Amino acid sequence: RLKIEVPRPGSIRPAVAAVAEVAVEAPVAKPANLPPRFALQVLRAGPCVVLVELATGQAFQSRDPSYLLLKDMLRAAGLPDAPQILGEPIRWPLLQRGQLDQGPDAACDFVQGFVMAQLEQAPCTCLWLVGLPAIRFAGRANAEDYNRELEVEGLGAAWALPGLELLMDEPERKAAVWQAMRRLIPRWKNRDE
Repeated sequence: RLKIEVPRPGSIRPAVAAVAEVAVEAPVAKPANLPPRFALQVLRAGPCVVLVELATGQAFQSRDPSYLLLKDMLRAAGLPDAPQILGEPIRWPLLQRGQLDQGPDAACDFVQGFVMAQLEQAPCTCLWLVGLPAIRFAGRANAEDYNRELEVEGLGAAWALPGLELLMDEPERKAAVWQAMRRLIPRWKNRDE
């Protein structure tokens, strides 16, 4: 006759405990510290400088829906709706390989230095930070700061806005942007007074 052994409850526990011990003792693999990835464009619109996230990583095209939205926002703010592009887009990480530190702190230093150089050439009354990468790496702030005015050391007054793609995907956010803009318009309208 074939004999089938049924495991007893007491005999299973040591095996489960042994597996649990191994799981606890095994080191947890940490994700590699990857550099942030983003692309930003710097533009000048009258007395304001705009640092805007390029969601696709590519420079704006004249018929790009996000660029058309930006032009509408500038027009609503009483600023020139044909902003001047200042230099090539900032793309991070800078290098694909190498020993250069490309972490978040290095990204902040680089972006702030780039914007600071633009402001030294021609000061501005308000720096628009459009999109989370612009807010994070130029303003050292986060999404909770959308539609707020920030004071950024070395860069002056800045306004944090949601990204253009986010505004197109979630149009209900435009009302909060418009309310914040109405409060801030005097900053660039009364610059000569």
